[in-house]
Amino acid sequence: MTKPAPDTDSYARGKALSEKVNPGMEDALQARYDALVPGMSRTVVDVAYGQFYARGVVDEKTRLLATVAALTALGGQTKPQLKVNIASARAVGATREEVSEIIFQMALYGGLPSMINGLNAALEVFEDEEVAA
Repeated sequence: MTKPAPDTDSYARGKALSEKVNPGMEDALQARYDALVPGMSRTVVDVAYGQFYARGVVDEKTRLLATVAALTALGGQTKPQLKVNIASARAVGATREEVSEIIFQMALYGGLPSMINGLNAALEVFEDEEVAA
């Protein structure tokens, strides 16, 4: 993956990537949070997706698997975000086995409860995929 040119609009990059891995995310964030924090949805797309996830240096799958690992190690309070990022990792080609193995390894860093919570989140995502198929 190549690094974007410095003059490339980070919001546009973020919007393209967020729609690829999590379609409708900005609209969902806007509907839920922008009345409380105006512009939050655009900021998430611009900063998280446009300035971090779309940097290039590593491929999307690797970056999302790293995110899954971090959210798993942080524990059960991250379940909603973990599910979103598992689904996003799957959207860019991560297999169920890769996602599960990354979560399993986090038992060393976040503990067994975090790993089990992560696997339960993954199972929910996998079940949702089967229902949608």
